[in-house]
Amino acid sequence: MSAEAAAFAREVITKTGPGGRERAKNLLWAAGKLADWAIPLGLEPVPEVLLHPSAAERFTRCAPGLPGVARRTLRTNLRFAGRRVVPQLYPADLPLPRERAKAPYSAAEIGGFLALADAQPTAERRARAAGLVCLGAGAGLIRSDLREVRGSDVACRSGGVVVTVRGARPRTVPALARYHDRLLAAARFAGTGLVCGGTDPGRRNITNPLVSALDGGSGLPRLDTSRLRATWLADCAELPVRPPRSCTRRGSAAPSGSATWSPGWSRPARRRR
Repeated sequence: MSAEAAAFAREVITKTGPGGRERAKNLLWAAGKLADWAIPLGLEPVPEVLLHPSAAERFTRCAPGLPGVARRTLRTNLRFAGRRVVPQLYPADLPLPRERAKAPYSAAEIGGFLALADAQPTAERRARAAGLVCLGAGAGLIRSDLREVRGSDVACRSGGVVVTVRGARPRTVPALARYHDRLLAAARFAGTGLVCGGTDPGRRNITNPLVSALDGGSGLPRLDTSRLRATWLADCAELPVRPPRSCTRRGSAAPSGSATWSPGWSRPARRRR
């Protein structure tokens, strides 16, 4: 690089105060490359001009002969130096607002939605509306998960009801006990078809007719699948936690509050010398 570019790099990196020899070498290389590219274009070699975000961004995008990895490294180092030397040109990032979790529905509101589902004029709409509520509030499914559930994906297993979720996040989700009967009835009605209706899982508005059907204006809030999932999360948080079973010797007293596990337990035989 030219002597003028090297002088600019030394001046800027001295003000930056790098934390070590290797870090100083990397920053010197970035500032020198920037100055060597900008000075022939007529830019003044001062930090307020060359370390301006627009100049540094144009250099990392348009400088010839640089591979992609080098461009990304140069951009990171130049932004670091710019925040240290000319902080007035790099204002602090404002934190983005966080969305609050939606409030779950109450048990009375879920009962109202299920009553509206039972009041639909046809058996098909009754099954689809009940399936939507049960899959959302009973299994926590939302958006694409709801659109791709078929009746054959709902099955009885291990004394409960599970839903096999397809799509981008395949998994198996157990349904809450209070929704078992209605969910199984909706799955039997759907058969191999989609529980929430339609023929194409990629159709984005597959739940809109069901949401409109359950928005009866009878004092209930608007049906929202995100709030159905929040209801499922709240109900799961209230489930009792079963303590772990402890293995004890047969015939010995178990600790207070723990289960005694004696079948199949045997003391290993002591090896004779």
